[in-house]
Amino acid sequence: MIGGSLEMSPERASDAMAIAALLPSGTRVYVNHLPNHGLAQSLAALASVRAAGLEPVPHIAARRIGSLGELSEFLKQAVRDAGVSKVLLIGGDDPKPAGPYADAIQLLRDRILADSGVREVGLPGYPEGHPRIPQTALDQALTDKLELAQAQGLSASIVTQFSFAPARIVEYCSELARKFPEVPVYVGMAGPTNAATLLRFAQRCGVSASLRAMGAQGMGAVRLFMHTEPSEQLSAVAQYCLRHADCNVLGAHLFSFGSAAKSAAWMNRVITARGTAG
Repeated sequence: MIGGSLEMSPERASDAMAIAALLPSGTRVYVNHLPNHGLAQSLAALASVRAAGLEPVPHIAARRIGSLGELSEFLKQAVRDAGVSKVLLIGGDDPKPAGPYADAIQLLRDRILADSGVREVGLPGYPEGHPRIPQTALDQALTDKLELAQAQGLSASIVTQFSFAPARIVEYCSELARKFPEVPVYVGMAGPTNAATLLRFAQRCGVSASLRAMGAQGMGAVRLFMHTEPSEQLSAVAQYCLRHADCNVLGAHLFSFGSAAKSAAWMNRVITARGTAG
């Protein structure tokens, strides 16, 4: 593992300078596309990330896009004003699409990313599956998106959902290495936060297997596993990569849950200090 990235809220553009004070120049900082927020609301944060010497990566949630015009204008400004060259493309879990895209594949088929100057697309991976999408459909969608990206000349990578089950994370990384050996993988981990916040996001994100396993072991296990940092997951993935030459995991991605500076401080202490961030 050689890299680290994290996410921040579009409503906290000032976090960019705090992150830059703790992490290497060029570190990727993902800016969330929040529910009931237009893409344009992330432009200030993306520009702040670039101005701080970091690499801005906007989330684009297909089901939250109101129109093709909204997406086109956002991409034009993001590429021009913030130097955006990579996006993280997700479907979004909104009950109904706000505009023309029911899922990420529809957006990718439009070629608007490649035509706008984007050069790389990050795609989500789900170690524990998705609460509303069958596993077979998830697997096929990932294959289809990777093929579409390649056909359009876009580099692609996979950013996984976080999990509290290190064994399942390693198993999923092994599956990805077998199916998509040429695709870089960034393992999502829950950044340092309090247990209540982590539980709320875990339930929202469908991290069901981890929650069931912890529940079976009682509240003491819940407090242990939902503790405020992802060291156990990081260690498990690092050991897996040391043992397997075909490991295509290039780094860890921290979900910050609104605490980007706290996540950056943890990365500075645990990852950068070991010489693995870049």
